[in-house]
Amino acid sequence: MASAEFLKILVPILYAAVVADYAVAFFTRIRYAEESKRELLLITLVAHLVYLFLRYAAYGHVPITNLFEVMTILAFAIALAYLMIERMTRVTETGFFVLSVALVFQTISSVFIKCCAEVNPVLRSPLLGFHVTSALLGYSAISISAVYGFLYLMLYHDIRSTRFSAIYRRLPSLEVLESMSFRATILGFAFLSLAILVGFIWLPRAFESFSYADPKLLVTVSIWLLYGIGFSARTIGRWQGRRVVILALCGFAIVFLSMTVVNVFFSGFHNFY
Repeated sequence: MASAEFLKILVPILYAAVVADYAVAFFTRIRYAEESKRELLLITLVAHLVYLFLRYAAYGHVPITNLFEVMTILAFAIALAYLMIERMTRVTETGFFVLSVALVFQTISSVFIKCCAEVNPVLRSPLLGFHVTSALLGYSAISISAVYGFLYLMLYHDIRSTRFSAIYRRLPSLEVLESMSFRATILGFAFLSLAILVGFIWLPRAFESFSYADPKLLVTVSIWLLYGIGFSARTIGRWQGRRVVILALCGFAIVFLSMTVVNVFFSGFHNFY
C-alpha cells in the first residue's frame, strides 16, 4: 500500500516532466528533448500501469468506483492512445497539448483520490469492467480529438490574421490536424458504441434500479448521437474544416459535463459507489 501511495505522488510528477519535455521540444527544438520525450513518456506509462495494478491488488477491484479513480484511468488511456497515434502518424508536435490533458486529470485524481476497501459487489463484475473500459477509451479518444480541434482553430486563427507565431511554425498543417481529429472521433464513436451496447444488455440485469432516464445514460447517448451526426456529415454531407473540429469540441464539453456536473449533482443507478 505504501508503494501505491508513493506512486500516487510520483505519477503526476512524471506527467509534468513529460509535458515539460514535449514543451521544450515544441518551442525550442532542443535535440535532447526531441530524443528523450518518447522514452520519458514510456517510463511514465509503465509507472502509471504499476500504480493501477497496485491499487487493484490492494482493493480487489478495477479503480472505477468513484470520479477520481476514473480520472486516473482516463489519464492513462489518453497518454497511451496518444503514444499509439504518435507512433502511427510520426507527428510529435502535438504531444505537449494532448499530454497536458492527461496531466490535469492525473493531478486532480492524485490530490483527491481516497481508499475504497468496501465496494458494491457489482464493481467486481468483468462485464462492468469491460463496459467502463470501453466508455473511458471512447472518452479518451474524444479528448484527443478535441485537443486536435483546438490546435486546428489556433492555427486557423494564425493564418487568417497573418500573424505567424510559434504555433504556425511548429504545428502540422490544417489538413493534418483535421484528419487526426476526425480519426480520433471515429475511434471514440466506436468505443462509445461498444460501451452503450454492453450497457443496454447487461445493466438492466445487474441493477434493479436501472432506468433509461438515468442522467449519465442520457448524456452518454447524447454524446454518441452528436458524434454519429458529425461522422455522417463528414462522410456523406462532406463537412470539412472548422465545422468538424467545432463539433469535436462541443462533444468534449459534454463529456466533461458528464464526468463532473452530472456525477456530482444528479443521482441515478450509475452512482453505485
